[in-house]
Amino acid sequence: MERPVVVRFAPSPTGPLHIGGVRTALYNYLFARRNGGKMLLRIEDTDSQRFVPGAEDYIIESLKWLGIEIDEGVGHGGPHGPYRQSERRDIYRKYVEQLINDGKAYIAFDTPEELEAARAATPNFQYDATTRLSMRNSLTMSKEEVARRIADGEKYVVRFLIEPGRDVVVDDLVRGKVTINSSVLDDKVLYKSADDLPTYHLANIVDDHLMEVSHVIRGEEWLPSAPLHVLLYEAFGWTDTMPRFVHLPLLLKPDGKGKLSKRDGDRLGFPVFPLEWHDPKTGAVSAGYRENGYLPQAVVNFLALLGWNPGDDTEIMSMDELIEKFSFDHCSKAGAKFAYEKGKWFNHQYLQTLPDVELAELFKPVLTKHSINPADFSDEYITRAVSLVKGRINFVSDLWDNAAFFFKAPESYDPKAVKKRWSPEMPAIMTELIERLRQLNSWKSAEAEAEILQWIADKGYHLGNVMNAFRLTVVGECKGPHMFDITELMGPEETILRIQKGIDNIKADE
Repeated sequence: MERPVVVRFAPSPTGPLHIGGVRTALYNYLFARRNGGKMLLRIEDTDSQRFVPGAEDYIIESLKWLGIEIDEGVGHGGPHGPYRQSERRDIYRKYVEQLINDGKAYIAFDTPEELEAARAATPNFQYDATTRLSMRNSLTMSKEEVARRIADGEKYVVRFLIEPGRDVVVDDLVRGKVTINSSVLDDKVLYKSADDLPTYHLANIVDDHLMEVSHVIRGEEWLPSAPLHVLLYEAFGWTDTMPRFVHLPLLLKPDGKGKLSKRDGDRLGFPVFPLEWHDPKTGAVSAGYRENGYLPQAVVNFLALLGWNPGDDTEIMSMDELIEKFSFDHCSKAGAKFAYEKGKWFNHQYLQTLPDVELAELFKPVLTKHSINPADFSDEYITRAVSLVKGRINFVSDLWDNAAFFFKAPESYDPKAVKKRWSPEMPAIMTELIERLRQLNSWKSAEAEAEILQWIADKGYHLGNVMNAFRLTVVGECKGPHMFDITELMGPEETILRIQKGIDNIKADE
């Protein structure tokens, strides 16, 4: 009988969730949902030295913002708790003792200074079958001495005893069968008495087994630890419940070689974290996708296609569509360059599909930021203004650059446009335009345009010069949506007021 699909996302609360971790969480979620399974959230906080306050809450908020739903774990509860590894000491201690009693692990008292001296004395030193009998551990001491040292409070670690010369096979859903000889592995530390906590290697194996995890989906950087985990499953006699492994390709720098880092984002101007992060130690603030104006569904769509494809050329996919199509059969072994410009493209596409009313609500805080009170304008006005410029934007914040003139009359005028379009006779023509606008039968865009264009033709004026000067007075520069869509929304009073202001302030020699 095939096991139910259970996956886990198990980040460490050592800082903000990196975008590579977000993709790992996303792939776990897509795979679980595609196969009718469930997803657990486990917090791996066994590294007490690197724990950062606020990181756990940040992780949970990030997943919630992205729409990655957790079925069991931290913040949700479930039958396999607790879900913070720091709260599972008693559980781990039992399994540490089991390995020691079975002769699969041993106690080591080597100090950091002694280990450093060994590394200095022996090139490529590692703690393994060739060196362990020359070190200070329970393999070279009597049981009485080991007991005495522990009773005296001497700090120790527990190391996994790896027998050399064996081919260990890791069955990976992306990379196939990966074979590594045990001789290249060292006797990894599984437990440290200093904080009474296991290391990543032991805690993961025990938790994955007890939480009935069927698939371990994680980044490529964890592939070297997979053979050790296979050996640990065997040491405990859990081979029947060993999960299937999936090691995802790395996210690479947009330019050059190597793994994507925060420095790349700082250098090229894009976030590498889902949400803005405030470092509690330094006070430094790191940009986030949410605060930079990305929609969560755009981030999800963008990340899903970094290392995976649906088997065709489809690019725009909702979460439900991603779930329907997701399979590791189409996951790449090679690293994926982080094409951040493509991320902007995805955000643009999703903004275009967002209802204008929703986009207008998102725009209101931007207006406030620029000292415009949204309450001074009707919701219909803001929504219509947004609808006229949304095709030009990649982010909600871009709306200000494209729609500011709807909410604030120009204080200055583009010098290049003035030089090109504002001739000495233009004030007189604009004065005539005001009178003609006052006579319009309708301010509806199409009707007003027909009447004004006919007036320009009848007067023999240059169409481009008149219309651009008209736009210059109303907008402040020669760009923006269709001119008569602008004037229809602004209405006669505001439009005429701005033309008159332009007549009074624009000088032909500017």
